[in-house]
Amino acid sequence: MDTYLATVISNEQIADKIFRIELQGDVVEEMNTPGQFVNIKVSNSYEFLLRRPISICEINKEKNTFVMVYRADGAGTKKISELEAGNLVDVLGPLGKGYDVYTLEKGQTALLVGGGIGVPPLYELAKQFRKQGVNTVHILGFNNVKDVFYEEKFAELGTTYVATADGSYGEKGFVTDVIKNYEVDYDKYYSCGPFAMLKALTKMDEEKMGYISLEERMACGVGACYACVCEKIDGSISRVCYDGPVYDSKEIAL
Repeated sequence: MDTYLATVISNEQIADKIFRIELQGDVVEEMNTPGQFVNIKVSNSYEFLLRRPISICEINKEKNTFVMVYRADGAGTKKISELEAGNLVDVLGPLGKGYDVYTLEKGQTALLVGGGIGVPPLYELAKQFRKQGVNTVHILGFNNVKDVFYEEKFAELGTTYVATADGSYGEKGFVTDVIKNYEVDYDKYYSCGPFAMLKALTKMDEEKMGYISLEERMACGVGACYACVCEKIDGSISRVCYDGPVYDSKEIAL
């Protein structure tokens, strides 16, 4: 993997603490697989020595741009939220193993389940599935109405449900409640979100084949430091930033 300089096209807040940044640069030529991420250099300051990993939300080869949607919670991501159009950003990537869009055939149905900031990488996946003639159903889970984003974008690509834990928007409850209540039919599921959500999803229907993207704290982003390891079913250790973040749901010990 290489580092690239990318130019900020736009950087705007779209929900509570949630920002959408669009960048343009040669790194886009290397982006093909949904579910991968990039490591962003925040600044040259010692305070921000470690890069920040952010998932890729959209890829536009024609415009040579890509989009990331991120939560500005810590000092690093808050600094990123201050970037303005025209600023240059040091990008390392694309990194990690993403979703395999060839795991379904034309006419089959993919269930895409995202929770919170796990929603963004599923958007590019939905776009690529649609190009292949694969139907997509989307279930987006959030804590509160103020956290909801990208509902309309997903709705343009297929049936979309939104669930909030407090019932302030859409269905009250969790993503698994929506699947049960609406008896959603699908061939395979693809998910990204909090650990508890992924665990509940995989336990709900253990017969179904699925793929999950883990949200682990990362440091190097290239598999060298072992800061983001997880345990596999066979007892071995896997580096989420390098071997993942996307895994077969029956591969990881949740």
